[in-house]
Amino acid sequence: MGIRGKFEGDLHVLHTMVMELGDMAIESINLAFEGLKHQDIDKALSVIENDEKADDLEEEINDFAIMLLTKQQPVAIDLRKITTVLKISSDLERIADYAVNIAKAAIRIGEKRVITSFDLLEEMHSRSIDMVRLALRAYDAEDLAEAKKVATMDDEVDALYGNMMRTLMQLVPNHQEEIGQIMQLTFITRYFERIADYATNISENTFYLVKGRRYTFNE
Repeated sequence: MGIRGKFEGDLHVLHTMVMELGDMAIESINLAFEGLKHQDIDKALSVIENDEKADDLEEEINDFAIMLLTKQQPVAIDLRKITTVLKISSDLERIADYAVNIAKAAIRIGEKRVITSFDLLEEMHSRSIDMVRLALRAYDAEDLAEAKKVATMDDEVDALYGNMMRTLMQLVPNHQEEIGQIMQLTFITRYFERIADYATNISENTFYLVKGRRYTFNE
């Protein structure tokens, strides 16, 4: 195998590592929400305990990417592939962090009766997970049509975010004794909205990878 063949192989390894990090982030979000919805403290704790694995993988990706930049002679498209990996891995690590934040909020709520329906939060969870999956598929296939769909889905999550926040604020006057729980639910709502934003970032980076220029969908 020549130098170029070895470099292409290394780029493929890097790409595979990013997709693995994506799977880890998605699993963390799902576990965190299950812990919240079912008030399962053990599941919530498992998200926190496993977060170090995502951190370690992102660091490994960064080290490998920097090694390729410094020891090889990447051409323009190679540079875009490597810089895209660095940006997407950072986005995925932040998504995993938000899963941890949701898990921590679930633990703070504990086993107390939740004073509102989970319907809107469940919809936010489902949409945000779909966005992350779609963004990763678009990146994997370099599919711009699929990447653009993520931005449309982000608008839907923003609408759900507004509805959930209004629902929670309406609870405040008659549930003063549950302000702590309302605040935690407010934080969780925000975390899902941010997960959706980071999924949109991934789709924007796919556009950069393919087109070589920046596109902003989150405006």
